[in-house]
Amino acid sequence: MSSNEQNQEVPQYQLNGKKLSGKSLKRYDSLDLESSKVPGAKKALEWTVILKLAFQSIGVVYGDIGTSPLYVFSSIFPNGVTYDEDILGALSLIFYTITLIPLIKYVFIVLRANDNGDGGTFALYSLICRYSKVGLIPSQQPEDKDVSTFKLDLPDRRTRRASKLKSNLESSNFAKFVLLIATMLGTSMVIGDGILTPCISVLSAVGGLKEAAPSQLTEGRLVWIAVAILLLLFMFQRFGTEKVGNTFAPILCLWFIFIAGIGLYNFVKYDPTVVRALNPKYIIDYFKRNKKNAWISLGGVVMCITGGEALFADVGHFSVRSIQLSMCCVTYPALILAYLGQAAFLRKNIDDVSDTFYKSIPNGLYWPVFAVAVLAAIIASQALISGTFAIIQQSLALGCFPHVKIVHTSTKYHGQIYIPEVNNLLMLACVVVTLAFRTTEKLSNAYGIAVVFVMTLTSGFLVLVMIMIWKTHILFVIMYVLIIGSIELIYLSSVLYKFTQGGYLPLAFAMFLMFIMYVWNYVYRKKYHFELEHKISPLKVKETVDETSSHRLPGLAIFYSELAHGIPPIFKHYVENVPALHSVLVFVSVKSLPISKVPVEERFLFRRVKPSDLYVFRCAVRYGYNDVRNEEEPFERLLVERLKEFIRDDSILLMNAAKSNRVSTEQSINVELESDCEIQEVATSSMERDIQVVERAYTVGVVHLVGEQDVIASQRSNIVKRVVIDYAFNFLKRNLRQSSKVFDIPHKRMLKVGMIYEI
Repeated sequence: MSSNEQNQEVPQYQLNGKKLSGKSLKRYDSLDLESSKVPGAKKALEWTVILKLAFQSIGVVYGDIGTSPLYVFSSIFPNGVTYDEDILGALSLIFYTITLIPLIKYVFIVLRANDNGDGGTFALYSLICRYSKVGLIPSQQPEDKDVSTFKLDLPDRRTRRASKLKSNLESSNFAKFVLLIATMLGTSMVIGDGILTPCISVLSAVGGLKEAAPSQLTEGRLVWIAVAILLLLFMFQRFGTEKVGNTFAPILCLWFIFIAGIGLYNFVKYDPTVVRALNPKYIIDYFKRNKKNAWISLGGVVMCITGGEALFADVGHFSVRSIQLSMCCVTYPALILAYLGQAAFLRKNIDDVSDTFYKSIPNGLYWPVFAVAVLAAIIASQALISGTFAIIQQSLALGCFPHVKIVHTSTKYHGQIYIPEVNNLLMLACVVVTLAFRTTEKLSNAYGIAVVFVMTLTSGFLVLVMIMIWKTHILFVIMYVLIIGSIELIYLSSVLYKFTQGGYLPLAFAMFLMFIMYVWNYVYRKKYHFELEHKISPLKVKETVDETSSHRLPGLAIFYSELAHGIPPIFKHYVENVPALHSVLVFVSVKSLPISKVPVEERFLFRRVKPSDLYVFRCAVRYGYNDVRNEEEPFERLLVERLKEFIRDDSILLMNAAKSNRVSTEQSINVELESDCEIQEVATSSMERDIQVVERAYTVGVVHLVGEQDVIASQRSNIVKRVVIDYAFNFLKRNLRQSSKVFDIPHKRMLKVGMIYEI
């Protein structure tokens, strides 16, 4: 809020016809008290809680990476093994890839870059936005930084390198645009991952049936069995993950016990000498023998780290320490033993590379392992589907996705959500992809691009965090780029080589989703700037209210707007068409902060439009991108209670200021105040009157006034802008949910105010 507005909004009270003005008093911003109410610091989790979370994380986080042994070796050698020593080279590549990227990069480095416990591409972007002004929407208020979860613990702010990078980012609109586009690209790729993971996981699992009955179960029948499982999986999404969540961890634990035990059995039985592959020399020899083919095979090697991004994306459901514990003690050892056993098996059965996993199972364990494999594949799919819902929720809150309905399926865990429209689209896409590709070998080409793209973008964001926020020594940053960054770029070049063999699929998904996200975000920003340029000044509001003072209706009216820095132009449009106003007006700006959650006690910020007897208030309702909106909290009652609390606090602040400046107060109003009691009586009387007015208006009834802005391109716009605004955006708006449906505003008490924005 501008300083001019602050100067105009001066508290005034009356007692027996005498005006007590606060102009000569020290100005106490009412937002100071609001933002000072912060909860205590988070306590460290006890080890019993960490162990419980670590156990639960096994069932949610590791489904994807845990089922990768089903198809890794067949993806590396789609045409069979040429040289026996190539098995050792592939095993060495698998070992160091799992060690460097999921273990070292994600578990020990990236997890530290969480956003108040939440992870993912948008979490990294919001972290950067909080530290440097790189957001493209100017809705941030100074008071936002006082939210307890907004603050950053930053050592050594004077570091020259960090300050220079920060200033370069803030001064470059191009850099801001690139960051936003990169975030959208990463998000779109993760959603593409959510489409491909169910397909490849379920197809790989049901492939075991072919080994049991090869003559009856053809490829076509296996595909339709996979489609049936996928349909059931998406149909059960509406019930939420809480009901089946308790069974996930035991099943995945059983899966890891199976693959580790079978791996150890095969390692001892067939060829214990494969442990030599821990020597990276075998990687060099592998590339010397196979040259270009070795580089192409990296697209298959990368399948061993699918789901690595889930380690970071799902950290919000658990904790950093719990994921580190479960990865180091369960998942990593089990995967290494599984791949060691498969490599040992292939050394003696080189022709079985196309179906290594099921061929290597001891006969007595075949059907139990098959049953657990199918369940593990479904769990892996569930994790990515839930992750997709969470990402859509984050992008929606930051103005990068059209309105969709978010259903919270759990009263205990806000992270467990269900989005009907997205679920149906994912189901349709999965069925189409499964029927089109039919085999895991073809799907792996598409899957690899999505996986490596997201990991490479995460590394790019992480380097910015290391330099600007962590103030990491430049040598460590260079080491990270040279080792981790170079490996990921090499893998990216390999998977892009298979672009025409299915690699185009995730990029096509990403381009389609990015187009939707960019169109929505572009018009969202244009609308915001239009409202900012045409906002109504407090003086104009007073004139408007004075003109309709004889037509004040009893009740409370809530005007909804996205504008955080003033009163939107739609208010003037409403008054011109309906020349009557309610006794209490509250202009609500529902805004999202670049943080995961805002505590309820810090959610509402109020301003009073002067003079006080107008009973016009401005309110910023702040949400994080993982907060629940209007479903588990009675919004109307909560807003009124916070408004009354604001009136009390504002009155107390003014009264305390008046007491400390009693002499100057007497001079300003030319009235002798004999004691502090009279000052207190003035403030108390006015406060009680204001609270009674608000309570009376709330009792009479609440009316929700929602702006329905139709956006059109201005006449001087070029053809591209016209297509984006007049056709693409308006098509999305017509075919998706309106804001009133998203926020569950009661229809009987809702009035839509239409207005055309020419931008």
